[in-house]
Amino acid sequence: MLSKKKVFKEKEKENLSATYANRYFTKPISKTSIPADGIDGDVVYQLIHDELNMDGNPALNLASFVTTWMEPQAEKLIMETTNKNFVDQEEYPQTGKIQGRVVNMLAKLFHAPKSDEYIGTATIGSSEAIMLGLLAHKWTWRKKRKAAGKSTENPNIVIGADVHVVWEKFARYFDVEMRIIPMKEGHYTLSVDELKPQIDENTICVGAVMGTTFTGQLDPVQEINTLLEEIKIEKGWDIPIHVDGASGGFILPFLYPEFEWDFRLSHVRSINVSGHKYGLVYPGIGWLIMKDKTDLPEDLIFYVNYLGSEEATYTLNFSRGSSMVVAQYYNLLNLGINGYKQIMQNSLENAQYLGKKIEEMPNYHLTNTNIKLPILAFTIDSSAGYSVYDLSDKLRERGWIVPAYSLPPNAQEVKVLRIVIKENFSRDMADMLLNDIKTFSKELKTKKINLKRPQKTNNNGQINKHIC
Repeated sequence: MLSKKKVFKEKEKENLSATYANRYFTKPISKTSIPADGIDGDVVYQLIHDELNMDGNPALNLASFVTTWMEPQAEKLIMETTNKNFVDQEEYPQTGKIQGRVVNMLAKLFHAPKSDEYIGTATIGSSEAIMLGLLAHKWTWRKKRKAAGKSTENPNIVIGADVHVVWEKFARYFDVEMRIIPMKEGHYTLSVDELKPQIDENTICVGAVMGTTFTGQLDPVQEINTLLEEIKIEKGWDIPIHVDGASGGFILPFLYPEFEWDFRLSHVRSINVSGHKYGLVYPGIGWLIMKDKTDLPEDLIFYVNYLGSEEATYTLNFSRGSSMVVAQYYNLLNLGINGYKQIMQNSLENAQYLGKKIEEMPNYHLTNTNIKLPILAFTIDSSAGYSVYDLSDKLRERGWIVPAYSLPPNAQEVKVLRIVIKENFSRDMADMLLNDIKTFSKELKTKKINLKRPQKTNNNGQINKHIC
């Protein structure tokens, strides 16, 4: 039988915090090996939760294009469907139907020719979607070459240096020559003048980016299409365009409905878009939409029956969650055309406001003053006495994540800072960011001046440290 004193101590122990009083808060947890004994779930949660506080604040992450906020109802649907394996259409047939609905909605949004069956698929993101689209073009090109009795060796893609790294990955992984048209200082999109000499009968497609990662600009897709029409007449080469609409695909249809960048152009045969960027869904969801069912070679579709029924699959990844497909459907229904338009308009206005204020600052210059998407990049003159990297580091001290980097060849001497404006970035936040940029600009400039100022010495030639 326990003594009264011991019982009191046991009761006292029970009343202590079950989490922060745990011994694992005074001893390190295992970081490289699975522990022999498990740890209480509440404690594990708190340990990981507290450790993740070291990460940046998603609301202040102006580097990422990825959505960092969704409505509570969407988050509820995400939690309700996160345990459903999307590939298992036998067990979860309604989820597959929802994917088909989204494909139809996006195909119509991108002006695909009227069809009883629109062709597309959900992907983990635009990287997978781009690879799938380019594989389709490679297979189509190869089939045409075989039918004509010609060699299927040495396929190539022609792109600008403004493309995402996934284009380079595709070329290397799938043995396709990559012909890159370099940037030039002051011109950061694909140059049509330099495009034609790079194209030949082995070109499987030309890439055009609607919203480049580097500066947020648009490749001249209409001019590219016109050039390919002329080449088709002149040479007989029917070369498709794959549009990388990762960033712009969910913006252009709502803000610029008359702008023809999509399937209205004759040579645009495939489009990818990131649902987890301006589609306003958490990571990771992307979409690939084909213009016509003839643009997807049957050889790239696989059929499996070991999930309970025969199912077709056209993805690089097999198993994945259903939640982000459902979340995309929620957004399309909840927001509608007008809702998306309003959000994109708000983001664009804040980006244009921010860009105008930055352009007014001494030594600061936008890479593109004609801001069409809520993405802006700017440089800092060397005469300012500090670099974009210095300012990026200082902004990080305040929690802002603003990336600094150099542009690709032949514009690698240009160093920029990029800001991506998303729906949860308000005008007040823009003003706070501007205030911090101005404050740190003065601080960095003062620091450089002090470093250059001659150091005063005493009669013994020693530096007076209290003066420096």
